[in-house]
Amino acid sequence: MGLISSLFRPAPLKAFAEQMVEDIVKRYPQRLDADAGKRPSVNRLTRIVEDVCNKAQAFQQEHKLGWLGKARLSNTFKWALKERGYQDDFVNLATEALVVYLSKPMTVKKNA
Repeated sequence: MGLISSLFRPAPLKAFAEQMVEDIVKRYPQRLDADAGKRPSVNRLTRIVEDVCNKAQAFQQEHKLGWLGKARLSNTFKWALKERGYQDDFVNLATEALVVYLSKPMTVKKNA
């Protein structure tokens, strides 16, 4: 998909952002986020967020997202988490992690 056509077809980005949020919801339901006493360990939360970010990095490589696509994906992800009722601290942490992962240089795999 070319740059121009991807600018006017945000549906794949929105669908993928929703899929990432669904992955989080399954592993870290909002009700746990709302109750500080029931939150999982920092290590577990880190693994959950890293797993989602790794999927986003693969999506980025497959769809050749430019800066606008990365921004749209991050923004859609952030608002989808907010709509699900997650606390601002978690939303900001997860979104920041996503932005960092999407900003990493893409690695090129060499055939052996």
